[in-house]
Amino acid sequence: MKILAFLAMLALTAPVSALDDADPRLLAEINRIRAVDNHTHDDPADPQRGSSWQADTPLGAADYPDVVPLRRDNVEWIEAWRVLYGYQHRDLQPAHLRELLSAKQRLMREGGERWPTIVLDKAGVDIALVNATQLGAGQRNDRFRWVPYADPLLWPFAGDKSRLFYSGGPSSIAQLQRELSVTTLPATLDEYVAQLVEPTLARWQKSGAVAVKFLAAYARGLDFQPVAAEAAAAAYARAAGGAALDPVQTRTLEDYLFYEICARAGTHQLVVHIHTGNGVGPYFNNARADPLLLETALNSKPLRATRFVLVHGGWPFTPNAQAMLDKPNTYADFSAQTFYLTTHALAAVLRNWLGWQPEKVMFGSDSYSDANTPLSDYEEKQVLMTLKSRRALAIALTAMVRDQEITQARAIEIARMVMRDNAVALYRLDGRP
Repeated sequence: MKILAFLAMLALTAPVSALDDADPRLLAEINRIRAVDNHTHDDPADPQRGSSWQADTPLGAADYPDVVPLRRDNVEWIEAWRVLYGYQHRDLQPAHLRELLSAKQRLMREGGERWPTIVLDKAGVDIALVNATQLGAGQRNDRFRWVPYADPLLWPFAGDKSRLFYSGGPSSIAQLQRELSVTTLPATLDEYVAQLVEPTLARWQKSGAVAVKFLAAYARGLDFQPVAAEAAAAAYARAAGGAALDPVQTRTLEDYLFYEICARAGTHQLVVHIHTGNGVGPYFNNARADPLLLETALNSKPLRATRFVLVHGGWPFTPNAQAMLDKPNTYADFSAQTFYLTTHALAAVLRNWLGWQPEKVMFGSDSYSDANTPLSDYEEKQVLMTLKSRRALAIALTAMVRDQEITQARAIEIARMVMRDNAVALYRLDGRP
C-alpha cells in the first residue's frame, strides 16, 4: 500500500511524463493560433532548387548520424508529408517515396514565388523570422521578417573571409563595407564604429530587419566582458597598423564591439538574437554556448535597454536559460529543441519555463534545409516542428491545469502568448511603438 501511495504521489508531482496527454479542447485551441515563428532559415523560392534530387534516393543522405527526430527514416515526417503534399500512405516504401518526391517538385514549380507563403499557410504560421544574409524571392512580403547576422562586425580585419557558416550565403566585413561603399577600412576604432557599425545597423533596420543574430559561439565563448574603450582602441590601432593581435588583444576587441553593437542595436529597436546551446555538427563545443556565460553582458547597464533572445533556449542548459528569463531584457525561444527532443521531453522543458516567466517564452521551429535532404528540408521541418510544438505546449499546459497551477482560461492565454503574442509585442509586429 505504501508503494502504491508513493507511485500515486509521484504521478501527481512529476512535471511531465510519457503518461501525460493533451486536453483535446486545449489542443484544438492551440491548433487555431496563427503562429509567429521566432527563428527559421526558410529558403526563398528558387526554380533550380530540387533539380539535383534523385528519384532513386528520395530521402537523401546525412553527412553524419543525426539525432532520431531528424533522421530521414523517422516516421514522424509522414505527418508533414500529408499536410504539405497530400501523402496517402503510412509507410516509407521506395515506390511511395518516389511518388512523393515527384509531387513535392511539382507543387514547388506550380507554387513559384508563392511557395514560401504556401508553406507557412500549411504550417499555420502567420509570420516567420528568417535568419539569413538576405531575404529572397517569395519572402519580401509581410509574412516574413529579416534577421541578418551581426558577427562579421566583430572582426574588422577579417576581410572577405567568413569565419562562420551563414545561411543564405557568405557574409564578411568586406561585404558589409561594399554595401556601404566604404572602400577603405577606417583607421581608428571610433571611425570604424561610426562608418561601419552604426550605418550597417541603421540600414538593416530601414530594410525591415526586426533583429540581428550572433553565431559567435561557433567561434568563441559567450563570456563577453566589459572592456575599456582605450584598450579596445589600442588593439584596433595595432591591427590597423599591420601587426597581428594576440588572443588577449583579439578578445578585447571582440568584447568591446559586442557591447557596442548590442547597445546600438537597441537604439535602432533591433532585438539581439544569440545562438545558445547545442550547434551544428558532432564536434560543436557546447560548453562555450551556455547561456550563463552571457550573464555579465545581460546585467550590464549599457545593455539593459537592448532586448535579447536566447535562441534555442540554451539546450542542453535549459535551466540556465530559464534563470536568465528573470532579467527584464531577456527572452528565449525553444527552436531546435523541436528536433533535439521528443514531444514529451519538450513539454517538460516548457512546463518549467511556463511556471517561471511565460511572458518571455516564444515558439521557434528552426526550420532549415540541408544539402541532401529532399523530403526533410525546411518545408517539412516548418510543418512538423510547428505541429510538435503545439502538442508539447498542450501537454505542458494540460499538466499545469490538472495540478491546479493555472486555470483553463489562463492555459489558453499562455498558449497564445507563446505561439504568437509574446513575439508580436517584442518585435512590435502590430505597429505599436
